[in-house]
Amino acid sequence: MRYPASEKLEIIRIVEQSHLPARRTLDQLGIAPRTFYRWYDRYLEGGPEALEDRPSAPGRVWNRIGDDIQQQIIDMALDEDATSLSPRELAVRFTDEKRYFVSEATVYRLLKAHDLITSPAYTVIKAASEFKHKTTRPNEMWQTDFTYFKIIGWGWIYLSTVLDDYSRYIIAWKLYTTMQAGDVTDTLDMALAASGCDHATVLHKPRLLSDNGPCYIADELAKYLEARKMDHVRGAPFHPQTQGKIERWHQTLKNRVLLENYFLPGDLEQQIEAFVEHYNHQRYHESLENVTPADAYFGRAPAIIKRRERIKRQTIEYRRLQHRKIAA
Repeated sequence: MRYPASEKLEIIRIVEQSHLPARRTLDQLGIAPRTFYRWYDRYLEGGPEALEDRPSAPGRVWNRIGDDIQQQIIDMALDEDATSLSPRELAVRFTDEKRYFVSEATVYRLLKAHDLITSPAYTVIKAASEFKHKTTRPNEMWQTDFTYFKIIGWGWIYLSTVLDDYSRYIIAWKLYTTMQAGDVTDTLDMALAASGCDHATVLHKPRLLSDNGPCYIADELAKYLEARKMDHVRGAPFHPQTQGKIERWHQTLKNRVLLENYFLPGDLEQQIEAFVEHYNHQRYHESLENVTPADAYFGRAPAIIKRRERIKRQTIEYRRLQHRKIAA
């Protein structure tokens, strides 16, 4: 069976970021290790485009970007605000800021040639399946869950978060010393106020998706949701993939926040607040077509994606004209 380059790249990312050994992950994917490592060698050598099955390239490539554009990409990659960006994020930022389209593969090859590529510093939970009923608008369904942090000299502290399923936008969060139903309702009060759903007249209030922890099956929470006309959906036991978006958010948060030790709850709270702001308003989300969660939540995404498509068409036409001038 032949796989397109996009599927090969997705398989490589899954194996790179899986918490399981590579061979076990490949067994679950049904990919022979020998085949995978042949793809991986090509990927490391030439980036995502090297995964394409195609004949040898012509001697002159009309779509090659100029030296001045390459230098601008390198300068942006070396900028202090962009050093943590992946090739995908850097390509999107360059397109948005410079109004000149470059692909992820181009940026990857350029960064690799200048020894600016680093290995992934995170682990990904691989979901076995997708949620059956996908959301189509903000505030249609919210995911909520707790995660924990250790404060040196204090003990454990728990973070309760409400995440919008459609946009991945973090609507509300708060640190608690317990994981009680009252803590959940407090966070939901914050989310309802922040979203405007506490006073707006809407046909359907957001559904709540959670796991089966004691605080989520408590009568107190059930009465709270009934009073606010909110439906409650709970994932199947021992199947965290159902709440995969908020589980992934927890990993993304911890991979950044846990780079430091914390001795006071206030210090941890400041770091979480700063990262939530970055995540919501600055971090390009691949599953959202490389817009931020805030862009998707507040309805800006379609205009941004349309503008990028226009920039891409204009850039390609410009490169084609430049090639014709040189060929003439």
